[in-house]
Amino acid sequence: MQLSFLKPLGDRPGPWASVYVDTTHNTEDAEKRQELAARATAAELREQGADDATVRAVQDRLTEAGEEGTTASAGRALFAADGDVVLDVPLPGAPSAPFAEWGPLPRLTPLVETVGEAPVCLVVSVDRTGADFVLRAAGSGGGERAEAGGVSGADWPIHRTASADWSERHFQNRVENTWEHNAGEIADAAAEAFEESGADVLLLTGDVRERRAVHDKLPEQVRAVTYESEHGGRGPESAHNALLERDLAQVLAGFEAERAAAAMDRFHAGAEPVGGTAPYAAAGVPALVEAAREHRIATLILGPHGSDAPREVWVGPDPHQVGVRSSDLQYLGEVSPASARADDALVRAAVASGADAVVVNDPADVPAGGLGAVLRWTEPALQG
Repeated sequence: MQLSFLKPLGDRPGPWASVYVDTTHNTEDAEKRQELAARATAAELREQGADDATVRAVQDRLTEAGEEGTTASAGRALFAADGDVVLDVPLPGAPSAPFAEWGPLPRLTPLVETVGEAPVCLVVSVDRTGADFVLRAAGSGGGERAEAGGVSGADWPIHRTASADWSERHFQNRVENTWEHNAGEIADAAAEAFEESGADVLLLTGDVRERRAVHDKLPEQVRAVTYESEHGGRGPESAHNALLERDLAQVLAGFEAERAAAAMDRFHAGAEPVGGTAPYAAAGVPALVEAAREHRIATLILGPHGSDAPREVWVGPDPHQVGVRSSDLQYLGEVSPASARADDALVRAAVASGADAVVVNDPADVPAGGLGAVLRWTEPALQG
């Protein structure tokens, strides 16, 4: 996953308020309950030492959310510093363990493990006159859903006849030419929407003949991540098709598993270099901290609940000011380092250096301690 959506958090030194909240609104007193939750969150942050301006900013934002009524998501993650809410991200589901924390770094890892890692699918529902596009992301309650446009092709002639005389056969050829033309229009528009939306996979539904034609006309790089479902179709009834939802969930889960497996293949290959050269993979907090300081992390690997994630490291205001010991920061120009979690420090450094990240949920495959990285290059002194 790309971490660019977290870049606004790298522009401020902190300290930070990190808040993960349940914003479900499904009762008559939801607004009042949300107001009470906002007050409780503010009190918790204030007790931890947060400044009044930042506390007020968080409380105001959460209160506003309660006044809006039913929200588009069941949870939110807020990050605030110096009196401003810098980032407010909807979550695909209510957080399993809501919390509010005041610290030197934003608590990024829970966000990466939920929102960031959920793949996005462009669902293309086709018939012989056009298609509708919807973006879908994994999550509880059906996940996030956003309309993404569509395309209308030629609408005549569309229907074939049963007659076998020459004129009718000629007409039927024109009908099939219309279908073929529309398939090309749909494929072109779907490929453009796929690229512009940043979706990970594409799912075709609807008329079987037309979706096969669309599939064959997609660009090769899009076709490689395109799947088909025989359920659903074009129209409002498709949004409530349980079998289509099942197919969508299988596609998203399969893509996520393949993505994690590919990252671990690169990790294992880099950890066992051929010819005795230095490894292109790292595990363990000391090696990862060193790689983060030198901007060498290409892909950060996160295993939930790993023992290395909460280990103490020392950080400064710059994302690459990170060390295993507080004395390490003196060499990096920081005289007043702060204690932080290893996983959050590494995520912050990865964001700053343009690295990506992957969450690996299989404990048998994740690096020892739950943290690892595929590196951009080996140790400087050992580069060829």
